[in-house]
Amino acid sequence: MQPGVRVCVPPMAMLGPFCRGCLSRVRGLPGRNFSCLPTQMSRWNSQEACSPLPPKENPRVLITGGLGQLGVGLAQMLRNKFGTDNVILSDIKKPPPHVISSGPFVYADVLDFKHLRELVVNNRITWLIHYSALLSAVGEANVALARKINITGLHNVLDLALENCLRLFVPSTIGAFGPSSPRDPAPDLCVQRPRTIYGVSKVHGELMGEYLHHKYGLDFRCLRYPGVISVNTPPGGGTTDYAVQIFHDALSTGHHECYLRPDTRLPMMHISDCHRATVEFMQAPECQLSLRTYNIAAMSFTPEEVAQEIRKHLPHLKVTYNPDSVRQTIADSWPVRFDDSNARRDWGWAPAFGLEELVSDMLRSIRDKRANEGLPVS
Repeated sequence: MQPGVRVCVPPMAMLGPFCRGCLSRVRGLPGRNFSCLPTQMSRWNSQEACSPLPPKENPRVLITGGLGQLGVGLAQMLRNKFGTDNVILSDIKKPPPHVISSGPFVYADVLDFKHLRELVVNNRITWLIHYSALLSAVGEANVALARKINITGLHNVLDLALENCLRLFVPSTIGAFGPSSPRDPAPDLCVQRPRTIYGVSKVHGELMGEYLHHKYGLDFRCLRYPGVISVNTPPGGGTTDYAVQIFHDALSTGHHECYLRPDTRLPMMHISDCHRATVEFMQAPECQLSLRTYNIAAMSFTPEEVAQEIRKHLPHLKVTYNPDSVRQTIADSWPVRFDDSNARRDWGWAPAFGLEELVSDMLRSIRDKRANEGLPVS
């Protein structure tokens, strides 16, 4: 346990992620038949304490949008911890062979509530990790689709979590902040007012989750992710994607064209830190959390700074800058740094990777990947 981290014991009304009670008033919510709801859990300022609970079963986890940047790696970490068959990956796309062979995978469209309900009930799901979303730049190019996936899909999983007493994780993002937000650093609680449909939908998710937690006791949990840097999944239309592509370009062609200005500073994180933060947060006792949504931070850098660090390993790297007006405008409205002091205090968050460690690991991993695929390395 990290020094200074608050320690408490969850109330007896809860058995891990399972609930014992239900609230009749939730049955009146329109459009859904709610048969169960968590009893009113200890609020974030609760002083309740009791004896430790007996050992509980491992959670049964469903991950939506699982073939994006984060799902496959998180599923692997959760399977190592809780057992392969207890973690079900889902998406609307056909999975590659290595995903099929690594553990359970099912088709799931977050816009199809009835099918999602069947998956939750038939597989006895207790944790739902909702990764389905259209990212910032892609969302701006198709606002109607982003609104449907990011907001309608969110409401479906919120309703399912209420109906089935689930522990629900929905990630948020640096994109949940806007040009009027404090930027250096951005605290957990401040003016947000984003100017992208992606950011607006994430603020909506944060507030809906917090509302349902306070009104009905939903065990809603949310982390604001920085830009996440990983090897195995290609960039998916986010504003921070350059920080992934630059490593691939450095080892393939030796040249990267960056769509942001060289001095554009943004918070970033190695994917293994992101996965670990998510798992640690999901395991944190309910009464240890003073918030439902937390910032998490690791490092903050500019395109020029990451290029300079890469040149320590690959001096030949050439970077040219051709700012894209859409992505640059988005990046200029986002925080320069995150204040994650609440996450560090409440549940012991601490990153393992700084910029130097991230660059070394990314170059090594991409070299190995290209060698295994028979591709040349610049």
